[in-house]
Amino acid sequence: MSNEDFDPRPGACDWLRTGLRRVLAPNPSPMTFRGTNTYLLGEGHVAVIDPGPLDPAHLDALMAALGPGETISHIFVTHSHLDHSALARPLAQATGAPVLAFGNSAAGRRVDLAALAGLGGGEGIDAGFAPDVRLAHGDRLVGEGWQIEALHTPGHMGNHICLAWQDALFTGDHVMGWASSMVSPPDGDLAAFMASLDLLAGRPERVLFPGHGAPVADGPARIVELTAHRRKRAARISEALAAGPATAQALARAVYTDTPPALLPAATRNVLAHLIEMADKSLAEPEGQITATALWHRL
Repeated sequence: MSNEDFDPRPGACDWLRTGLRRVLAPNPSPMTFRGTNTYLLGEGHVAVIDPGPLDPAHLDALMAALGPGETISHIFVTHSHLDHSALARPLAQATGAPVLAFGNSAAGRRVDLAALAGLGGGEGIDAGFAPDVRLAHGDRLVGEGWQIEALHTPGHMGNHICLAWQDALFTGDHVMGWASSMVSPPDGDLAAFMASLDLLAGRPERVLFPGHGAPVADGPARIVELTAHRRKRAARISEALAAGPATAQALARAVYTDTPPALLPAATRNVLAHLIEMADKSLAEPEGQITATALWHRL
């Protein structure tokens, strides 16, 4: 199914294959597409992946998606943005299942970026999120009829994980078919994002189940496409900066020429992430400290 055709009914339980269901949350937006995909893995004792936003109707829909006698045994959260994690605690309280994630919203974040004043960011962060069980890269968990491997994939957010299952990856917001991901410092880090793409490119799984949008049938091809897209953006930012000093906002307007005005603030955050990566590589530097509004020079 293409993303143009992807329009499931929020709250409905859609079987994607044996042992895998999806319930779409009712939170469509320019940043979430049709809404957050909540996945139910297995049968009998079921694992939930990304319970979604804090919405009582979505909680009811998840409970209604269970068959007779079924229970929820695990609640996995790919990362703690509110559209993925906010319902985790209410769902845990309703079912007794533990919440599993890489860590809280500060886990995996670059300390040097977090220490920078004036950097901005923090969009959609679930500040109070705390898992019951912390997952490390490579951890394997087994449930009733399923086995998954946790992969730490920082970049979109420091505590982001993907989950490998059979021939598939649950990719959260790291790899999606309908759009590229927002990388907003200090929670987002472009160098880490690219390294995580390289990690996923070396994996054997082919199908991707993202946090938003339709499944991706050819995951490796999409990962290659997104990697090339980011490198092209970096080259265009560098070219624009060669014309003279500029802020991240000015560069976003110059580079993201096909982006609707309402999305330019998100594009500006992506540009800032690229500029920080350029600074790490001694390819650019700001006047003074790195801030959201700093004037940047190409070196």
